[in-house]
Amino acid sequence: MIHSAGILLYRRAPASDGVTGRLEVWLGHMGGPYWARKDAHAWSIPKGEYLPGEEPLAAGLREFGEEMGVPAPAADYASLGSFRQSAKKTITVFVAEADFSPGRILSNTFELEWPPGSGTVREYPEIDVAGWFDEAAARTKIVKGQVQVLDALKVRLEGLHG
Repeated sequence: MIHSAGILLYRRAPASDGVTGRLEVWLGHMGGPYWARKDAHAWSIPKGEYLPGEEPLAAGLREFGEEMGVPAPAADYASLGSFRQSAKKTITVFVAEADFSPGRILSNTFELEWPPGSGTVREYPEIDVAGWFDEAAARTKIVKGQVQVLDALKVRLEGLHG
């Protein structure tokens, strides 16, 4: 089983058109040629793997910084829980309310032979762009295995403010 930890930032959008407090979440678009022309279900919570014995929150904060190119904002992070993304992957998610707006995203990179079998190895960013999305848009953008994280966030926030 692969264990990852991630940071899900959320905020209440400023009032517009008479609508106040609309929930928004921060997501990153996965980099590399496979995801380049995809938008639906091609976005993710900033996250990464951690090793046994490593503190998941520390790993999530580290991975956020690596994928965004800036540290996660100072905030009160709370555990949202662990979620099985697939038969082989589990993600532990920490949430915080923060209005995060970095000047730019400068993600770490990975190497990949592309096209496969070509012998050409290139570097690609893990995250090529990131931004805020309201809940409805986030549900169409986030990878399918992470939709359950949005459900859990909604339940948590209803419990806090309900």
